[in-house]
Amino acid sequence: MNVTIIGSGNMAKGIAARFVGGGHTVTIHAQDEEKAKEIEGVRVVAVGSETDEIVVLATPYTEVENIAKSYGGFAGKVVIDISNPVDFNTFELLPKPGESGAQHVADVLSDAKVVKAFNTTLAGALVAGEVEGKQLDVFVAGDDDEAKSAVKELINTSSLRAIDVGPLSESRHLEGFGLIQMKIQDQIGTNWMSALKFLG
Repeated sequence: MNVTIIGSGNMAKGIAARFVGGGHTVTIHAQDEEKAKEIEGVRVVAVGSETDEIVVLATPYTEVENIAKSYGGFAGKVVIDISNPVDFNTFELLPKPGESGAQHVADVLSDAKVVKAFNTTLAGALVAGEVEGKQLDVFVAGDDDEAKSAVKELINTSSLRAIDVGPLSESRHLEGFGLIQMKIQDQIGTNWMSALKFLG
């Protein structure tokens, strides 16, 4: 598959590593193109360039409005929201109870097919491709079955395991998982190399 990743931070690097390893073609859209060129196996272009049919938003949650303005729409494209909408002053979720950041992204990018994924998968673990020899699980939520199937195929062919948790409204729970994972890092002492996984 051909995939666009908007952003060049640690999550962009980790996701790109897995997709490139799976034989997919990855283009990074970055404001800092020199930083993006440090990511192996990808093509680097400027923010606002043409995107592929699958787009990963590897940016902070608060940047979605700016992204919408920079690109002028994602009509018909599959957009993967990886964000954790957290207020880092209070360490609480930004959306109101019963709402999710992914649903807000879907409202802003109303012409796109938004799928939630990767928000519970930490960057270091993605770069490594595993935690303690175990394959990484990636939880996926979305309302469009065709878009969700494409994202799951992308994940499953990249040495990861996609787990479908249901409609986009379930993103609220995924974002809660993501917040808890961030909150306990000092306690568990894994240096941000933990992973959420179902065993059995």
